Amino acid sequence: MDKSLGLIFLWICVGHMAHAAVMEKLANFKICADKDCSYVISMAKALEDYVASDCRYINLRRGQSIYVFSKLKPVEGAGVFWSGSVYGERYVDQMGVIGYFPSNYVNETHVFQEKTVEIPTTDMDFFCA
Repeated sequence: MDKSLGLIFLWICVGHMAHAAVMEKLANFKICADKDCSYVISMAKALEDYVASDCRYINLRRGQSIYVFSKLKPVEGAGVFWSGSVYGERYVDQMGVIGYFPSNYVNETHVFQEKTVEIPTTDMDFFCA
């Protein structure tokens, strides 16, 4: 019985991993409040709606508040994306989901952390599950 439960668990895990993928890197470096990117850099407000193009991104609704955790440092000629999580009682279904969004869709309203660190991005920064 224990062996069959273990096989079922393994089958479920492998099945979920088959749907995961490492996506193209959007940048080689990111700016964060700390070396783990666990603290919020700033708060922003969405200027207009943004529909996520894949699982690396989050949807934004105009007027929505967003906690910004990192800012990708773009390669010359590339777009500028920030990473964050939406906030607000109206958006409970999206709270806690962290993803990228174009920085030109938001207005930074409050900076919590002036001093930042630049760290390299990893493949896990662009992992889609």
